[in-house]
Amino acid sequence: MKKKDVLQGTLDLLVLKSLASRGPAHGYAIAAHIGRISDMLLRVEEGSLYPALHRMEQAGLIRSSWRQSESGRRARVYEIRAAGRKRLALEETQWSRLVTGITAVLADRG
Repeated sequence: MKKKDVLQGTLDLLVLKSLASRGPAHGYAIAAHIGRISDMLLRVEEGSLYPALHRMEQAGLIRSSWRQSESGRRARVYEIRAAGRKRLALEETQWSRLVTGITAVLADRG
């Protein structure tokens, strides 16, 4: 399985977690945060991030608004909504169960 495939399947989870822990952010800041926290193991490309943000906004998980960025330019800022927090909790639980299962298989000395 390619690292890119894993990221595709977890992008929503990573974005929601970033917004929940860091607060409202623009796309570049979300991608930078995910990269920084993962020690650059996970890199979110613009071509994947912005369609995901749009899809999550359409689903009511996040909302966006135009704001002034730190550099003084207008930037679209994303913020997690209550539905996004519920989805995040569900996905974190599912991810933890998956990790537990994979860890058990890898630990099998059978």
